[in-house]
Amino acid sequence: MSLFPNEERRKILAIDSKSFYASVEAISVNLNPLTAVLVVMSTAENAGRGLILAASPMAKKLFGLSNVSRAYEVPIHDPRLIIRQPRMNYYIRVNKQVNDIFRNFVADEDLHIYSIDESFLDVTDSWEYLRAQYGSDLTLKRLGRIIQRELREKIGLYLSVGIGDSLAMAKLALDLEAKSAPDLLGEWHFEDLAEKLWPQTKLDDVWSIGRRTAKRLYRLGIMSMGDLAMVDPAVLYKEFGVRGHELFALAWGIDRSRITDKHHAKEHSLSNGQVLPRNYQTAAEISNVIREMAEQIASRLRAEKLVAGQVSLSISFSRNTTGGLNGRSNIIPTNRTVAIVDALEEIFQQKYQGESVRNIYVGASKTGPAGMEQGDLFVSYDEDMKQQKLDQTVDRIRKKYGITSIVKSASLTQGGTMIGRAGLVGGHRGGNAYGS
Repeated sequence: MSLFPNEERRKILAIDSKSFYASVEAISVNLNPLTAVLVVMSTAENAGRGLILAASPMAKKLFGLSNVSRAYEVPIHDPRLIIRQPRMNYYIRVNKQVNDIFRNFVADEDLHIYSIDESFLDVTDSWEYLRAQYGSDLTLKRLGRIIQRELREKIGLYLSVGIGDSLAMAKLALDLEAKSAPDLLGEWHFEDLAEKLWPQTKLDDVWSIGRRTAKRLYRLGIMSMGDLAMVDPAVLYKEFGVRGHELFALAWGIDRSRITDKHHAKEHSLSNGQVLPRNYQTAAEISNVIREMAEQIASRLRAEKLVAGQVSLSISFSRNTTGGLNGRSNIIPTNRTVAIVDALEEIFQQKYQGESVRNIYVGASKTGPAGMEQGDLFVSYDEDMKQQKLDQTVDRIRKKYGITSIVKSASLTQGGTMIGRAGLVGGHRGGNAYGS
């Protein structure tokens, strides 16, 4: 059933490496990722009293651990349990190997690396090539099994694969079916949504719907994804604005974005992302980290003699507050710290509704050579020169003495991460890229 029979149907695979950090560590000591009893745990120097970054499926089953458990919850004296320090450089290297294998199935512009453990493949344009390789009777589910086998044999990882007619539908199939399926596969099409998606009543388990949004939907009498699909879109627009239309489209599996669009946007962009050392609960803490990351993006733009005409912010909520927020803003091309910070802060203030936050990503795109940018009519020439000189001075000091040689006072507060992240990768120890 679909009210939109003319929607384009693409062939999308959303692929998740199961318990990625823990699996990589298990493989490194010749253990099966599904049977190894292992946790990857940060130390106090980065996360207060220590934090579990990943737990293997068996560790979760035996000890009730999760990826947000604290160190004091870990039975460190249990002889069955293996505890490993995070090695972010090593995980990045393995992630590259994973995505290089994916490139055997799609062109680079049809691959979107969503995170270190999750990627999207749009096999629509490579489908005839794949049928020639694997037989004219090839199905999407069989292709999913082929990719699972490739990764298991070549690297040792187990993959969950969600298949859908759109990016959003593939992601829903991944999260709501594949991750818990015996074969780690889930395939959804527009005709399946009434059966597979609409009965979902725990709305904040649905990708992109956070706890606060779910509560607002419940207050409107929308108690399931089926209710969301049947509500008057005008009601949603009145409550949520443009976001209401996005929610309505989600209930119908509609997502007209293309991986190729993401790829071209990414070709000329800078980005900075981190997993926070704990769940951040207050706007002030989160805003402080966004400012730190924006400063680093602005500094990188200046180092590469670039300006950016667009900034983007992506936030993932903690595991007990599923979903996240995304926003972007076109700006007058600039590499001034204050302009980048202000634009990202404005996105955050417009979108944030009090959720618990665990991941933050900021980006700068639509880049061009510095020196050709248009002046901001709302900033005087003297003020602009003052900002430019301040940025250049800070850059020189940090280049000579290190990034922590000059920091704002807010970075010394509890929520600041800049000092702790100096020399880290992804907020955690880099380790040796070659696995030692």
